[in-house]
Amino acid sequence: MTILLGKDKPAARYEQVKSYILSRIETGEWEVGHRLPSESELVDLLGVSRMTVHRALRELTVDGVVTRAQGVGTFVAEPLKRVELLELRDIAEDIVSNGHTHTTRVITLGSIRADSDLAMAFGQRPGARLFHSIIVHLEDGTPLQVEERFVSPHFAPDYLEQDFSLSHPHRHLSSISHPEEIEHVVFAVTPSQETCDLLDLEAPEACLQLMRRTWVDERVVMKGIFTYPGSRYSFVGRYRP
Repeated sequence: MTILLGKDKPAARYEQVKSYILSRIETGEWEVGHRLPSESELVDLLGVSRMTVHRALRELTVDGVVTRAQGVGTFVAEPLKRVELLELRDIAEDIVSNGHTHTTRVITLGSIRADSDLAMAFGQRPGARLFHSIIVHLEDGTPLQVEERFVSPHFAPDYLEQDFSLSHPHRHLSSISHPEEIEHVVFAVTPSQETCDLLDLEAPEACLQLMRRTWVDERVVMKGIFTYPGSRYSFVGRYRP
């Protein structure tokens, strides 16, 4: 039996595929560990293209809803334990407010062409032009954060003209427009050798990595990847339940 998703519905087709899968998980029809139909089976079942199914499964994997094993299949994942970060302060303001000196090293400032992952993150086509920066933030001379950003040129056309050794991306982007929506995901990672070098780590150690996307006018305008040595930094949130 083929379930044809409604073409007249406002949601994109891949969003409808995601909703179909999520509804079966939420109702308990597909429990943790349940093997989902294959991509080919979902194509036949839902009457959509393989690319549409692939995007839906990829986004659900990033969200931690499903896990995928090469050559084995896609399975309903154990729900992730997430803590909402109500506020993430500007790293420079955080350092200065604690009585320390903030400095930066600008490693990269230029433009790139989006690969498939970045294109998906921004809702654009592969090959779209994005601005790219890598900056190291230091506290009293000790590296505390590697900040990597991808920025939409349509949102910040003069991004590459900024002197980020004096100011920095957070202030520049905030001066254009405050985000209407923010997505935060935090991971524990083992840093690459390049990141170890930027953070002056003698040996690899567990790092905290925050991935952030921001929306303005319902469009993704920035994706940031912020990496902190676990021994030097921690996230703290406080709220009233």
